[in-house]
Amino acid sequence: GIILKRNFTEGAPVKEGQSLYTIDPAQLEAAAARAEADVVAAQARLEQAKRNAARLKPLYAEKAVSQKENDDAVSAEEISAADLKAARARLIEAKLSLSYTKVEAPVSGVASRSLRSEGSLVGGPETLLTTVMQVNPMWVNFGIPDNEQAQLSRDVQSGRVALPKDGAFEVALKLADGSIYELAGKLNFSDVRVSPTTGTREARAELPNPKGVLRPGEFVRVILRGATRPNAITVPQRAVLEGPQGKFVYIVDENNTAQPRPIEVGEWAGDAWIINKGVKPGDRVIVEGLMRLGPGAPVRIAEAGAKPAAQPQQQKPQPKK
Repeated sequence: GIILKRNFTEGAPVKEGQSLYTIDPAQLEAAAARAEADVVAAQARLEQAKRNAARLKPLYAEKAVSQKENDDAVSAEEISAADLKAARARLIEAKLSLSYTKVEAPVSGVASRSLRSEGSLVGGPETLLTTVMQVNPMWVNFGIPDNEQAQLSRDVQSGRVALPKDGAFEVALKLADGSIYELAGKLNFSDVRVSPTTGTREARAELPNPKGVLRPGEFVRVILRGATRPNAITVPQRAVLEGPQGKFVYIVDENNTAQPRPIEVGEWAGDAWIINKGVKPGDRVIVEGLMRLGPGAPVRIAEAGAKPAAQPQQQKPQPKK
């Protein structure tokens, strides 16, 4: 039919069930009327066939009519019943087509631009008129790198990482400007397959978006929260140095002198490194004055928060909770 009117503002919010377009129903109303008349006619033919079969049945029992005449009457009744079913199906189809002349929003969301203008001919229900995008809640699709997944599995098996109960990760988003989205969400899908083209596992998160801050097609960074590292040791990133043999830190020994200690680091945790090997609880790690420091250099211990001008400061590594 012909689009008579567009009933929404492009780019504006719409409610579920709200009228989007009005399409000229005249042609489809006529088709529905014809289909309804066909049902009435088919019903009448069936009733007539039933009466004919009922009249011939006692006559056939008395041998007053042939078996062929009786069989023809029974077949005519069955054919009429099938014709009635077909007519009713066509009526349902005609009414369904007529209902498409009232185009309504299937969900609440934001309507995009109209792809057809008033006066355009719509060929059928497969013709796309506009798109309504649901924005509350919002789904965020992302990929989990296979190497990170493998490392996480090793950490879980070794006991370095504990996953949240039932895998109930909390999802946070970092927006394009670097800020953290104010509302947290949940993980609602994680594929078991790894994409051979991207090397990632597809996952999806659902987040509330009542203010419409998140927009379809927007790029964000996903942060999964909930996993913990029992008894993990962290040191400030500025305390970790790079040498010919790899990363190391300066430890204050029992004689209050600085000694280099090779370490093996894991991931970052805020502004600190997670230490996998090389530092144990109780070790005193130097975090200030490193440029003036060398092996065996005497160290004056400073209170936490103090910033001596000429002497290195040390800090004990803190377990990460």
